[in-house]
Amino acid sequence: MERDSIQMGRRHEMASQGDRFRENVGRSSEGVRRSGRTISSYKGRNTNNKSKVTYFDYSLLFITIFMACFGLVILYSASSYESAMEFGDARHYLNGQIFAVACGFFIMAVMVLFTDYHNFKRPLIALTAYFGSLMVAMLVITPLGINANGAKRWINVGMSVQVCEVVKIGLIIFMAYFIEKHARQLKKPKVFFISLFFVVMPAAIIAFVTSDLSSAIVIGGIGVIMLFIACPRLSYFFVMAALGIAVIGGAIIVAPYRIERVKIWLHPEKYEKGFQILQGLYSLGSGGLFGKGLGKGIQKLGYVPEAQNDMIFTVICEELGVIGGIAVICMFIYMIWRFMVVANNAPDLFGSMLVVGVLAHISVQTVINIAVVTNSMPNTGVTLPFMSYGGSSIICLLFEIGMVLAVSRRIRYE
Repeated sequence: MERDSIQMGRRHEMASQGDRFRENVGRSSEGVRRSGRTISSYKGRNTNNKSKVTYFDYSLLFITIFMACFGLVILYSASSYESAMEFGDARHYLNGQIFAVACGFFIMAVMVLFTDYHNFKRPLIALTAYFGSLMVAMLVITPLGINANGAKRWINVGMSVQVCEVVKIGLIIFMAYFIEKHARQLKKPKVFFISLFFVVMPAAIIAFVTSDLSSAIVIGGIGVIMLFIACPRLSYFFVMAALGIAVIGGAIIVAPYRIERVKIWLHPEKYEKGFQILQGLYSLGSGGLFGKGLGKGIQKLGYVPEAQNDMIFTVICEELGVIGGIAVICMFIYMIWRFMVVANNAPDLFGSMLVVGVLAHISVQTVINIAVVTNSMPNTGVTLPFMSYGGSSIICLLFEIGMVLAVSRRIRYE
């Protein structure tokens, strides 16, 4: 018996040594994986493992800061003449934009440092964001609405707020919540078309209440892209594309001024209102390969209407040339690529859909703006993200970037 107990003790000691050896090997292999900086999410892993290193997308942060600062420089160049003529201060538009950018970065910092993006998928918050944004849009028909250029698209709450920007955020948050909740059921026609209804409703409100068809198209594009990423049934999207073309065509036919825009787009030289398009094209062509130099553009001196807003890309191309225009497009492509990296490695479907929504917003709006400036599509009045003048636009954009960076903070290195 004593001999058996001694043998059992030795076996137990050897087993303990083997366990310690395997544990040390596991730690070493984990260190090798970590040195490779492989990104992984929480999926299927123990989230309480303190040995995993927190990830943060500094590349996205730096490109955001750079684009916001570059946008301020271009805005000053594009707006100084009109600002001086209209307000007697060449920095009038710049000062307002600097304040908005500062507010936006503060909100972005709060989102990144102190906000858990999972709070947005609480039903109360998601529903409040969606229906609250629709109520904000309806405020344009109240005394708070601001009439500008024959349309009410802003409200006055101490500062002017473009309601469509608020609606975009509400839609992104709610659709991310809805898609995660019904991810397995999106294949069913009933669930899919219910989700489509939640996309169409804010787009329709913006189109009819504010007479802003271009922003309605952007809002619809955001929702459709989010559904396209989440739903594997392509047949639904063919039907939806046909319906969308029919609705947009009907909206153009019903409004005579939209028919006129199409005619101006086809033959801008035949119409007085084609002046903006022609001057924009002259501005694009006159810059050449390397441009006339920053601040030395001519077309912004009263020739190109709204040079600081919709047509700011023409100023970029005139002063920085084709190279400068391509560089700006490359910056947007790089930002979109960083969105894709975060979305692919997001800890959960909700975080991934939030990032996809922001990606859809910036990419759709950028494509439409550049297409309009180059006369590839009719004039719509969509601004260029980070570049065009607009306080509520840049604040909402930086809020969305804050959501993306908050998602990236939840990614872990292996």
